[in-house]
Amino acid sequence: MTPPTETELPPLAEWTAGGRRLAVRGPRGAHTLFVRQDGPPGGRPVTLLHGFPTSSHDWAAVAPRLAADGCRVTTLDLLGFGESDKPRRHAYSLLEQADLVQAVWQELGVGATALVAHDYGVSVAQELLARDAPRITRTAWLNGGLWADLHRPVPIQRLLHGPLGPLLARATTERRFAASMRQVLARPVSDTALHEMWLGIARADGRLLAPRLLRYIDERRRHAARWGAALEGYDGPMLFVWGPADPISGAHVLARVRERIPHAAAVELAGPPPTGHYPQVENPTEVATALLAFLRD
Repeated sequence: MTPPTETELPPLAEWTAGGRRLAVRGPRGAHTLFVRQDGPPGGRPVTLLHGFPTSSHDWAAVAPRLAADGCRVTTLDLLGFGESDKPRRHAYSLLEQADLVQAVWQELGVGATALVAHDYGVSVAQELLARDAPRITRTAWLNGGLWADLHRPVPIQRLLHGPLGPLLARATTERRFAASMRQVLARPVSDTALHEMWLGIARADGRLLAPRLLRYIDERRRHAARWGAALEGYDGPMLFVWGPADPISGAHVLARVRERIPHAAAVELAGPPPTGHYPQVENPTEVATALLAFLRD
């Protein structure tokens, strides 16, 4: 069998050139976030939420396919990520991130929307479901910590989340980032793609924010009951597009999905080779195909 070719991503600069920075106000003050909208203005609305520690650029190989099929695709860099503001001493919170997503929707005139989320973004999406489920027309989920008790952070995440986190963040380099990513990726992703992902993290010394952003691990535990209920109680169409070879949120999470949410559709990206923690980067064609079928329904 011929091994798969390495996945590439469009350059970050190209992705950034297609969006803009938008000033929005949340309960903790005003911030400027990077946002993009692609596809026809009257198209089927869908919002894509990215994960930690990267940015909306993760969707750069998927979003154009959704837009070409008639979706109106809204993407954004959450606060502290990518091209958005990165306040150094800010107390980052998933609840505030949900506030800011709602503010972006208001500024852009986005009403009811499908919601697609990955990794860190799944917790933001669960908070949005808990607040206003009727606004979310359907949900699609890629690898993430849907249930706090199943989350298995890799060693570097545990260290950055601990008391030595600020020192380790200063010592983070592109080489160390790439090595950490290789631990959670199961399919080949090019060095060039990883470099482009790193550029979004490194902008404005964003690598220094990792210990603060990783407090999401504690928030997931605090809100586990509420967010679990929002997920399991959602009665709209649901799709799980999952990389089973993910050591953080892989096959063990998909098993609970099938147990707790049996009515949901699931696409397991089992390969060969199987997909890991970043389905939209490792396997964008299959991810886009699954999302398009779901969003057309």
